Amino acid sequence: MYGFALHLPLRKVKVIIMASDGKSSLKRSKPSYIYSIIGVSLVLLLMGIMGWVFLNFHKAGNAFKEDIKLQAFLRTANKDTISLIQQYVASQPYAKDVQYINKESAKKIWNKDNNEDWAKILDENPLPESIDFFAKADYVNKDSLEKIDAALMGLYGNQITELKYPKDLVNNLNDKASRFGIGFLVVAIILCIIVIISIDNTIRLAMFSNRFLIKTMQMVGATRNFITKPMDIKAVINGLISAGIAIVILFIMITWLENQVPQLKIIRDNGLNFILFGGMIVIGVGISLFSTHRSVRKYLRMKLDDLY
Repeated sequence: MYGFALHLPLRKVKVIIMASDGKSSLKRSKPSYIYSIIGVSLVLLLMGIMGWVFLNFHKAGNAFKEDIKLQAFLRTANKDTISLIQQYVASQPYAKDVQYINKESAKKIWNKDNNEDWAKILDENPLPESIDFFAKADYVNKDSLEKIDAALMGLYGNQITELKYPKDLVNNLNDKASRFGIGFLVVAIILCIIVIISIDNTIRLAMFSNRFLIKTMQMVGATRNFITKPMDIKAVINGLISAGIAIVILFIMITWLENQVPQLKIIRDNGLNFILFGGMIVIGVGISLFSTHRSVRKYLRMKLDDLY
């Protein structure tokens, strides 16, 4: 072929050589798509793991907050007044699982928590009656609980001695949660940047092996849209495949972890998981399409000699 090419103009020789290179490039590019899919899948999986940890940390933190008990100790023994206070607390937006605890119930709870029966020592039950409830996660902070305390004491100060809850735990919990949240947000932003750059570089490397094929198609008369359209479609398909692989692996990992730690099933939110999986699909397809389209346009603008 190259002996025949000696009698042709230089530009036609380059076209013939590039056509040959383009065919071999096409053969070589098939494995690169596989490597590209695997590379993008791994990066998306890393992003998915971080997203799942963040979502479950938030849910776990809320579950822990809503497990903190508040006790309004009662001064009165009037059942009508106690019922009125209980109804008031139950009607408030912050309250959940409101219960009236009489002396006998308080004794059983104390014995259960401390694994002993102090009735062998004391003849009378010194424990006060109380209205116990749990606050919703949004209200478990210092300012909100102080407002709840002030409202209860303002309305029923003559019937309630105090509203008791672990103040130090609440303060430390919110402080540590805020610090961890900020730190995790910074890590998440850095990770997103790394994910975008990694996927972009992976796709660009895959398209590099197709540069001769792209230029050959342009030199034989193919339009830009004719060249870019099938490659854009391929990018979308590859992005979907990559995201699908990452989602399947992540789902298997989540299922295994939930079997190992049953508490994770309690805080599982299928809606948030679907949002996470959808985000992985959007990022995988979006970046794959953008990087592929940009790379094809880049090689179409390049001069022939610059491809070597």
